[in-house]
Amino acid sequence: MSIELNAIQAIDGNEMAPGVQTEAVAPSGRFGDWFAHELGEVNGKLVQAEQGLQQLATGDAGNLHDVMIRLEEARLSFQLAVQFRARVFEAYQDVMRMQV
Repeated sequence: MSIELNAIQAIDGNEMAPGVQTEAVAPSGRFGDWFAHELGEVNGKLVQAEQGLQQLATGDAGNLHDVMIRLEEARLSFQLAVQFRARVFEAYQDVMRMQV
């Protein structure tokens, strides 16, 4: 069974139409570069969620629904990043335990 990770697309919060594809990041061949880029995207979602909360607190937020969606996207992105890090660390430990 083969799974292609290149087919996974990022979801843009501004485009809600089903079937709309967003621009995918071309793999550069380096895991570190890819991981840094993905962490940057997670950080960007966290910053957007924080800005939405600040706007909500000051009364400048136009729509509570949009703020809550950004908060949930940021939470899910962060949880995914944490679980991914845990799995990579677990795999690293398994490799280090192997006897040569």
